[in-house]
Amino acid sequence: MKVLVTGGAGFIGSHVVDRLITEGHQAVVVDDLSLGRRQNINPRAKFYQMDICHEGLIELFQQERPDVVNHNAAQVNLRLSVENPLSDARVNLLGSLNLLECSRRTGVKKFIYISSGGAIYGEPKKLPVREEDPIFPLSPYGLHKYMVELYLPLYYQSYGLRYTILRYPNVYGPRQDPRGEAGVVAIFSQQMLRGERPTIFGDGSKTRDYVFVVDIVHANMLVMDGGDQQAFNLGWGREVTDQEIFDRVRDALSADIQPIYGEKRPGEIDHIALKSSKIKRSLGWTPRIPLEEGIPMAVEYYKKEEAESS
Repeated sequence: MKVLVTGGAGFIGSHVVDRLITEGHQAVVVDDLSLGRRQNINPRAKFYQMDICHEGLIELFQQERPDVVNHNAAQVNLRLSVENPLSDARVNLLGSLNLLECSRRTGVKKFIYISSGGAIYGEPKKLPVREEDPIFPLSPYGLHKYMVELYLPLYYQSYGLRYTILRYPNVYGPRQDPRGEAGVVAIFSQQMLRGERPTIFGDGSKTRDYVFVVDIVHANMLVMDGGDQQAFNLGWGREVTDQEIFDRVRDALSADIQPIYGEKRPGEIDHIALKSSKIKRSLGWTPRIPLEEGIPMAVEYYKKEEAESS
């Protein structure tokens, strides 16, 4: 199959592209390189440097005629979405609609949409959160991510465009950009390697559900041919504190450093963990790489990067 991957020069998208090519698919990458890096792009993928909001995107679709769209591209800075909701809506809502329109006009068979399990549920009353639990975003980012989810059944009913929604946890691993807000493993690693004291926003008790990128890519492969018209949480269902992540990164680097504790950031939730039993029942997916294995692998990548740049 030919798969168009938006954000395919970014952290998760580039790993998806690599796996697609390994499995014998054709990959087309669309990325504006605002956060993605050219060196992340698999040399066997066809690359277009383009914003997903660009009106010329339809011409690209008409030329390439992809079978599947895997939509990773997004404005990922939660704080920016709070400060500038219009900018967030332009990319995360209107850009996604542009892709949906291009998809239905050119006969795309399936649309895989990457949503956010960490932002759409708000502050859950019970953890781990299930797909059927209440949706109550606390930021424009979470709201816009969920609004696109609501368009997908409409496009299926009206145009027959099949879809699967993947609600991501905090994903970590090689190639994660420290500029990304959710990339605390990358941020802490880079700062410690440079002898800087990382800042933990809050008292360190904020929790997230962390899954290694290889496990996330596996879920993307499974929904190529399954999970149609479904939304799936991806996660361990376990809460991990910011303090634990800091300690694990510090231990992996054998560093002697203490964090700075800063003010909690507006729009952030305090606690989240995602129950993934639905995708386990449907497609057999479960995460396999625990933190004690994943964080050292991620840290090793940043050590190499830092050594190469110095």
